[in-house]
Amino acid sequence: MKIAIQGVPDPIQNGIAKGWKVFHAGLLAESETIECDVVIVGTGAGGGTAAEILTKAGLSVVMLEDGPLRSSNDFRMNEGEAFRDLYQEGGGRTSNDGALTILQGRAVGGSTTVNWTSSFRTPEQTLQHWQSVHGLQAFSAEAMAPWFEMAERRVNIGPWQVPPNANNDVLRAGCEQLGWSWDSIPRNVSGCWNLGYCGVGCPTNAKQSMLVTTIPAALTGGAKLYQRAKVREIIMEGDTVVGVVADGMPEKGFTPTGKTLTVRARHTILAGGAINNPGILLRSKAPNPHRQVGANTTIHPTVANFAVFDKDIQGWHGAPQSVYSDHFQWQDGAAGLTGFKLEVLPMLPAFIASLLGTHGAAHAEEMTQLGQLNGMIALVRDGFTEDAMGGTIELRKNGSPVLDYELKSGHVDAIRRSFLAMSEIQFAAGARQVRPAQLGGGTFTSWNECKEAINNFSIEKFRTLVGSAHLMGGCVMGNNPKTSVVTDQGRYHLLDQLSIMDGSLFPTSIGANPQLSIYGLVSKLATQLANELAPNGALNTAVVS
Repeated sequence: MKIAIQGVPDPIQNGIAKGWKVFHAGLLAESETIECDVVIVGTGAGGGTAAEILTKAGLSVVMLEDGPLRSSNDFRMNEGEAFRDLYQEGGGRTSNDGALTILQGRAVGGSTTVNWTSSFRTPEQTLQHWQSVHGLQAFSAEAMAPWFEMAERRVNIGPWQVPPNANNDVLRAGCEQLGWSWDSIPRNVSGCWNLGYCGVGCPTNAKQSMLVTTIPAALTGGAKLYQRAKVREIIMEGDTVVGVVADGMPEKGFTPTGKTLTVRARHTILAGGAINNPGILLRSKAPNPHRQVGANTTIHPTVANFAVFDKDIQGWHGAPQSVYSDHFQWQDGAAGLTGFKLEVLPMLPAFIASLLGTHGAAHAEEMTQLGQLNGMIALVRDGFTEDAMGGTIELRKNGSPVLDYELKSGHVDAIRRSFLAMSEIQFAAGARQVRPAQLGGGTFTSWNECKEAINNFSIEKFRTLVGSAHLMGGCVMGNNPKTSVVTDQGRYHLLDQLSIMDGSLFPTSIGANPQLSIYGLVSKLATQLANELAPNGALNTAVVS
């Protein structure tokens, strides 16, 4: 029997014991068909938010999750277990050519179960760009403010009052030395123990993910949850979507059991993310005359810089991300020179070992220095300009979705400038050695030497180590069916009773960690849908406060 860490109760196991309707689709003895008002595919920031709002409106809701159900009793701060159980493809998801690594959650709670708690409102520059370029007039900062406020209350987002750990303090100290702007990162936590292992599941339930907030609320309100239910396709009858078909999946492995779960519903919501949502639509052969499904997929292409200090950093302790800098993000406006956001990496041993890009003796030497190592990252904006657009989602021969993404000139320029900025910050903060994550790029002991080398880097795939934990777009919203997939209310242009409610709606990248953007946007869209479907009439914005 598993024991809760130091007496911390497990809300999921306690809820199941009290009668929550939680099922394992991989254990179905026979194929089943069930009915409900709304079926929600995915339980992350979008699906979890929508589930609570719609359940509280009196609607019968069924949540389907491809991944397993894990909760605090299962989270043992073990990277091997966590990546195996909680991430898409065991943390090994990549672009179609293998050049770009992708970290994306695959468990009940989605990526909110494993993210690093950084919580930003959608920047005003992004919202203004959506209005002026994409015609999304309903998404001004003023219009979105009450929805962000509601989400912030719901998951306890607020300033992090604890001093940054030494890893984050490198970013603060370097920026202050150079006269560059920085600030503290708001976090969605309550009673945080400052363990530092947010990315492998919170064992104390301090992280206010969907796993411990909206999903329990929906289940308490009568919603049903099926884990290990991999949605194969939507069901279309004429121009109307009437539900989905899901394959039961075993607890371990990727081969369906042969039993299916068919959910027929008045309304269907896809909230499986920017890769999986287009995959479902493409497999279903949903109407797509303008080939917009899977287009404009943005990812914040992310690069890293590592620096060795003479002092202890021990970046595996403390809040993973608590300091950021937007000094280079909006210098030339949203549609100008491509900007980037600066943050740091949680320095968990296995995770960092996979990112260093070195081999043999050099790799062993770097790992012996892990306690003195700072890892900094730059999140490059994409989707705003033609020279830094996103990628597309396509299907492999086996029907699984995959991202096709190429670095363009705007990305290349921004990555080079970000290497320069991160290196200068690290040297200004007192680094003894600095090494950009560029294969063959070298290790440097002086800023001038490093700057000269970076200016001569060949920024290209497989040489420049690029990854992403932010998947956006692919089902973008807009008023024109020729250039978008859904309306500004998240409704599929060419099918009735089908909505998209997650980050795949975003017409560009956010320019910040996207979880709060998803919470706010989906709170707005789900409330609109509840007002349409709910038996008791209008629903106000305080429904989940």
